Amino acid sequence: MTAIHHRLRRTIGGCLRAIALAATVFAAAPAIAGKLPKLTLSGPFAAVSYPLIHIAESGALKDVAETVEFVSWKNPDQLRVLAIDGKSKVDFIAMPTNVAANLYNRGVKLQLVNVSTWGVLWLVSRDKSLKTLADFQGKEVLMPFRADMPDIVFQTLAEKAGLDPKKNFRLRYVGSPLDAMQLLIARRADHALLSEPAVSMALRKTKSFPVNLIAPDLYRSVDLQQEWGRLMQREARIPQAGIAAMGQALANPALVERFQRAYAASLKWCEDKPDECGAMVARHIDMLTPEAVADSVRADRTAFVTAADARPELEFFFTQLHARQPALIGGKLPGDAFYWPGK
Repeated sequence: MTAIHHRLRRTIGGCLRAIALAATVFAAAPAIAGKLPKLTLSGPFAAVSYPLIHIAESGALKDVAETVEFVSWKNPDQLRVLAIDGKSKVDFIAMPTNVAANLYNRGVKLQLVNVSTWGVLWLVSRDKSLKTLADFQGKEVLMPFRADMPDIVFQTLAEKAGLDPKKNFRLRYVGSPLDAMQLLIARRADHALLSEPAVSMALRKTKSFPVNLIAPDLYRSVDLQQEWGRLMQREARIPQAGIAAMGQALANPALVERFQRAYAASLKWCEDKPDECGAMVARHIDMLTPEAVADSVRADRTAFVTAADARPELEFFFTQLHARQPALIGGKLPGDAFYWPGK
């Protein structure tokens, strides 16, 4: 079966699951007492934030708050400031799941409410012959976010494949996937680990899309989600990012359940309408183009899963990280209170 058929089957299956989820899981969501003056949503320039932008732009929660705004964070340091600073007043914030666990274990008051990003990491290369992590041995690879996503996943998989991340590769750390993308486009690097939408941006800007061009400048090389499935002998998906509730949301279960319903619906809208999603995101983020965002929506692996239902996969992921570097998740697996229990 072709990759297109696999993707189509996943898309159809995801839509059916989303419909069933909306019909059953959220059918009995409690009512919210009183309208809030303001609701603040925050996230990075990545797929996990697209539904947040749609919620704010579409008025999906206008019955909940007078004003609903989206505030972006650009790097892990900004994320941590937003999460820790009591003055930020963020209610729902998108972040890598390991960062959520780390902050929780350090005493930050938050709960993970869902996981929606299950696969956006790719090695991108000028050399189409490179197919596995081992093929990149001895080569310089641009790596965003030292000791954060996607560096964590790369090093974990490299070690699982019997490779030493520090000795077998020449890792060159940069500030963000977009920084790595720009270096690739400028031909100042030949290989990089990128996350969507930076992958699609790089392919578009170098005219390497569509993939049937005679001589593309860049190629999608290793799909890290497929490597995860192969090396870990599990389903080829990684619970990479989701949404955490903070501030006033933690004391308002009805608000969280109402948000969950809106987020699931907005995620489905993004997946069903990639072109419209691309146009929407590009209006809010100047550095992204509508076409590249639409490409990234078609390529990524997203699925709305409540934190409680995602817990087995999260704990497996966290266990792998803890075995390598306990500090990545704050020294221990987070306890029961880390996972939002509601449906």
